[in-house]
Amino acid sequence: MKGNFHSTYDQGFARVAACTTTVHIGDPASNVAGILDTCRELSSRSVAIAVFPELCLTGYAIDDLLLQDVVLDAVLDAIETVRQASRSLFPVIIVGAPLQRGNRLYNCAVVIHRGQVLGVVPKSHLPNYREFYEKRHFAVGAGTTGMIDLSGRQKSHAASTEIPFGPDQLFRATDLPDLTFHVEVCEDLWVPVAPSSQAALAGAVVEVNLSGSPITVGKSRQRHELCKVTSSRNLQAYVYAAAGPGESSTDLSWDGQTMIYENGSLLAATDRFSPEPGYCLADIDLDLLRQERLRQGSFDDNALAQPAQAPWRTTIFTLDPPHDDIGLERPVNRFPFVPNDPDQLAQDCYEAYNIQVYGLRRRLESMGSPKIVIGVSGGLDSTHALLVAAKAMDQMGRPRTDILAFTMPGFATTDHTKNNALDMCRALGIPCEVLDIRPAATQMLKGMSHPAGDGAEVYDVTFENVQAGLRYDYLFRIANQRGGIVLGTGDLSELALGWCTFGVGDQMSHYGVNTGVPKTLIQHLIRWCISSGQFNEATNVVLESVLGTEISPELVPARPGEKIQSTQAKIGPYELQDFTLYHLLRHGMRPSRIIFLSHHAWRDASVGSWPPGFRDEDRHSYDLSAIKDWTRLFLRRFVGNQFKRSTLPNGPKVVAGGSLSPRGDWRMPSDAVVRAWLDDLETVPDERF
Repeated sequence: MKGNFHSTYDQGFARVAACTTTVHIGDPASNVAGILDTCRELSSRSVAIAVFPELCLTGYAIDDLLLQDVVLDAVLDAIETVRQASRSLFPVIIVGAPLQRGNRLYNCAVVIHRGQVLGVVPKSHLPNYREFYEKRHFAVGAGTTGMIDLSGRQKSHAASTEIPFGPDQLFRATDLPDLTFHVEVCEDLWVPVAPSSQAALAGAVVEVNLSGSPITVGKSRQRHELCKVTSSRNLQAYVYAAAGPGESSTDLSWDGQTMIYENGSLLAATDRFSPEPGYCLADIDLDLLRQERLRQGSFDDNALAQPAQAPWRTTIFTLDPPHDDIGLERPVNRFPFVPNDPDQLAQDCYEAYNIQVYGLRRRLESMGSPKIVIGVSGGLDSTHALLVAAKAMDQMGRPRTDILAFTMPGFATTDHTKNNALDMCRALGIPCEVLDIRPAATQMLKGMSHPAGDGAEVYDVTFENVQAGLRYDYLFRIANQRGGIVLGTGDLSELALGWCTFGVGDQMSHYGVNTGVPKTLIQHLIRWCISSGQFNEATNVVLESVLGTEISPELVPARPGEKIQSTQAKIGPYELQDFTLYHLLRHGMRPSRIIFLSHHAWRDASVGSWPPGFRDEDRHSYDLSAIKDWTRLFLRRFVGNQFKRSTLPNGPKVVAGGSLSPRGDWRMPSDAVVRAWLDDLETVPDERF
């Protein structure tokens, strides 16, 4: 990457704030003082865009006072005060004001930065129903364009030059790629074809909304839904600020709701009904939004399909963002495949499990309902695949005895995992045979003149793959013999890292139910099966034992006093590698940026939230050097093992983060070179000085 690795702005983020202030009805001078107090605080926190509520210079509910000259004159004075003060402030300041243009009054947003009024945006759509009657005072802003003079009738203000006027304006920072924003006002969000959607197609990555919006029961939920859907559909950030304390309670009430959404995700929000002014702020990910638009080609197609209209006007400005470390003001999920909210996690697990069950059920139906042949090790993946198979048989009205399970102990199989496998099958009512592969493996090693064939402790990759290959060789031949299909158990994380034996090994099967499920999610799927009562209590007891088992291929015998072979010691912690996989696969991020986010997520186990059920002893932290080292290993294995994914058997896509199917989400040449990714990774400092 270019710039300072630890700089939020250099990493492609922009800090924005949605603010609410204490309004003094019809008193712009007092109101502007409160606004500037907030702006000074936001400037000290390196906020790039500060958004205030609709008509915040006067108050929203001032009715016919809007047409009083003394109020309108005071508004111009207040704008001039903000303009002058902004010279020494960092943020782009956006305030709401009633402004006269020609013979009409407009409900406007005024955009101010570094001593300059960049533009004035009138409200496009005026509500004139129920408690609203804005057309009594204001003109519709939709379709307006041109300039507005803010010097006032006395021509007394220094900002006497004409300012761009109209909703057809974009504002773009010259020194922060992808920071292009558009402004709409309250009701503009509620109409079927919102200005924000048109602006997004024109290039706006950030949308801000200055809102009055009196509160009624259920209104907050509606605002959230609108902001969430708009940001998701438009692939943009949405910054919303509603009027709050001090607004008139003659007939209405106000809650001062503010929120910031990014591509459908809530980044920040304030508590409502506070008697004090406040704000929420967040670092929006401009680079992520750019990537989303880059890969979703229908976004630009939709822009091309729009009726011809006058070109948008773009006002450019220099932000001059800080390049030092200002922290990161946004939640970074340690487990991007696993939501932290318990209800959402339960819903995701329900969907993931049933996606897998449906995929297997449909495959069996299409093949004339063969039996299922599966190798069961007593570990996470094969256990979960067995649960999927059992449920598929239940839904098809077939006996679970049509699942033929085999546990195949090798040279390093422990009694613990073997018993897990046998106990699990017994609890589920699935027949399980023990097929010891050691005699055949020894014979093969001898035939190859491998020292281990004669008892030597040479435990190399050949020694491991002989065992892994034999297991699947047996399974395929048994499937031929007994009229079945081999059910694959390998997961998405293993495929990403190439942690599977190619050919006749665990890379191959007739159908792979776990190929779309990352390792970090499989653990929660098993927990969900327990908590939701999918199976009997005897099964649940074994599942708890499986969850407490060290992740290991159990291919290399442990010498006396040594721990058993650990998968994560070899290929890295799955919690880190799944983090890298998600951001590489879903967002196409460069390694240095993934490491930046991973460092913020994992450097302190006591900070941030964890998914439900995480024990304190399982809450790990990693320093920057460790994250960098494991990411380097991930990249080398990911690029170097594409050939294993290019011949991947069928299996369902499960998570929105993507799949690695060569027929679906991921198409990559098997002879790609990893150098560009490693070169970027090496720009990351080993430690922080």
